[in-house]
Amino acid sequence: MANAREIQSRMNSIRSTMKITNAMYTISSSKLKKARKNLTDTEPYFYALQRTISRIVRHTPEIEDPYFDTRPQIKPEDKKIGYIVVTADKGLAGAYNHNVFKLVQEQIDKGGNPMLFVVGELGQQYFVRKGIPVEQDFRYTVQNPNMSRARIIEEKIVDYFLSGKLDEVYMIYTRMVNAMKMEAEITQLLPLPKSNFSVPQGIPIDIHLEEITMKPSPKAVIDAIVPNYIAGFIYGGLVESYSSEQNSRMMAMQAATKSAQDMLDELAITYNRVRQAAITQEITEVISGAKAQKKKKKK
Repeated sequence: MANAREIQSRMNSIRSTMKITNAMYTISSSKLKKARKNLTDTEPYFYALQRTISRIVRHTPEIEDPYFDTRPQIKPEDKKIGYIVVTADKGLAGAYNHNVFKLVQEQIDKGGNPMLFVVGELGQQYFVRKGIPVEQDFRYTVQNPNMSRARIIEEKIVDYFLSGKLDEVYMIYTRMVNAMKMEAEITQLLPLPKSNFSVPQGIPIDIHLEEITMKPSPKAVIDAIVPNYIAGFIYGGLVESYSSEQNSRMMAMQAATKSAQDMLDELAITYNRVRQAAITQEITEVISGAKAQKKKKKK
């Protein structure tokens, strides 16, 4: 059994670690609140874009636009599929990154011609270790999700899609279901699924609910709106992932702090036992010494 000094040293080390985990918990909590506020402030604009696209689709269901082109002439196994993969720059976030990697691997195993666009340093490192080629990685984006960075990603994938380098584009990110649950999800960005722009239930798609004028043409309006809509969806995915990362880190740091406290409690009991044993030993030695002195005096 360790002596009292060694136990005290270990307890001091654990207390120092607890200060770090508590600080990381507080920082992640602050970042989470800020990210959720930014997303809430921008959501109305992108919901308005989605409603506008829905109105156009409802009024012109026969519209033909490259953004809706599913390219049925290409066999599924021959399609070039792009994946925007959102990971973290740092660890200590529980299973956050592992769940994303697992979902990406499942998509790659389905076959086809996958092309990865990775956001996050850990994702880049993971795919390099696995020998999986990365088309492009976007650095310095995960820790500061904003619209300008989302537009950079949007411009790249839209260019690849319209030029034929990609036939489909998906985004793999982590959605925060609630404070205790985060899920890795995959969502199709391109071609735009018309089912995402559904009309009110029970109303046929070709029924005009209101009069709208689209100038110079519905296609031109769609072409102007869709890039902003995609950028908004990417921004939402980045913020959701960032929020999930911070929430996962909060939970991990909370668990680490609790484990450290449990260790301190156990070490405190051990320390008290060692200290009590040392005191008992000292008392025994004093008593033994006193008895020895008495015997000498009697002689």
